[in-house]
Amino acid sequence: QVQLVESGGGSVQTGGSLRLSCAASGVTVSTRCMGWFRQAPGKEREGVASVTSNTNAVYADSVKGRFTISKDSAKNTLYLQMNSLKPDDSAMYYCAADCRGYSAANAMLKGLFTYWGQGTQVTVSS
Repeated sequence: QVQLVESGGGSVQTGGSLRLSCAASGVTVSTRCMGWFRQAPGKEREGVASVTSNTNAVYADSVKGRFTISKDSAKNTLYLQMNSLKPDDSAMYYCAADCRGYSAANAMLKGLFTYWGQGTQVTVSS
């Protein structure tokens, strides 16, 4: 059984940083396509970043240069380092695993992941 448990969310001011973690079980993070998504109230879910099994990453234009997705194979954990946070980054953030053979970019754009976590809330105040 696959479980993805996100943590690290919280409240920060504009310009601050947070690092989200996604602890995985039942799936090997280092060999799977993994991704981060977010959804703000009243908005559609948005792909934030995705990384393939060879660690090539893709990012949404809105977060390029500010967010970094990474994997820790020893801890079987996926991370999202978020810097220079803005109020528009406020949302529930979700971890996802297994692109089902799609490219990381397509999987991120269309939400084509098999497994999903429960989310962690990020709030950025101005």
